[in-house]
Amino acid sequence: MPAYEDLAQRQSELIRKALAGSVFAAPAHAPLPERLTGPDAELVPLPQGYRDLGWISKDDGATWSRETELSEITSWGAWEPTRRDIKSDVTSLQIAAQETNIRTIGMWTNTDLSGVRPDPTTGEVSFAQATRPTTQYWRVFALAVDGAGEDSIYLARFLPRAMVSEVDDQPWSSDDDEALVWNMTLTATHDSGAGYSIRHFFGGPGWRKLLDKMGFESEPAGPRRESRMAATVTTTF
Repeated sequence: MPAYEDLAQRQSELIRKALAGSVFAAPAHAPLPERLTGPDAELVPLPQGYRDLGWISKDDGATWSRETELSEITSWGAWEPTRRDIKSDVTSLQIAAQETNIRTIGMWTNTDLSGVRPDPTTGEVSFAQATRPTTQYWRVFALAVDGAGEDSIYLARFLPRAMVSEVDDQPWSSDDDEALVWNMTLTATHDSGAGYSIRHFFGGPGWRKLLDKMGFESEPAGPRRESRMAATVTTTF
């Protein structure tokens, strides 16, 4: 029988860390990002309309949650369910945005600020928050970076129709270690035009060098097969 050392396949170079990153938001009508990287495996620009929410709290970062709910069938004589089906699968992203800008204010207050203009004399901005608000939907693109230069690896997740489902308290304090933050939870919902609620992207020159070690089969250069186009994990760039 083989020794454990002969069976184990542990590769420390496949351990990832989100060293830096950004969360971008755009109106619900903005174009969908089709790819993360170009032929050189470097990042391509996002479509028009996406704006970086800016600095995010280092302590919290961008925290992803996934909640699944099951329906279970039990059978006579069986000590555990004999069938399980997923009936709910919801992804959400929690961020603590530290910058105060039109996106963070609008998303946290669930208010469309596209028509709000500063006072031409004082620069003051004011708006009334709706007492019976309608849900504002956003396209949200979250990007994390690991490594640098030729070893750069990019991980991204795109929510084509996200809503701010929860906001946290916002203390106004003079505490030296506390910034005024816009802490919110963004929940993914299905976008009928895109055909999904979340899309995953992985790429970068460092990622491309590790494809074989990660178990991905590289395709020859040229048009992608339709089945790969629909996959949530892109393996060619």
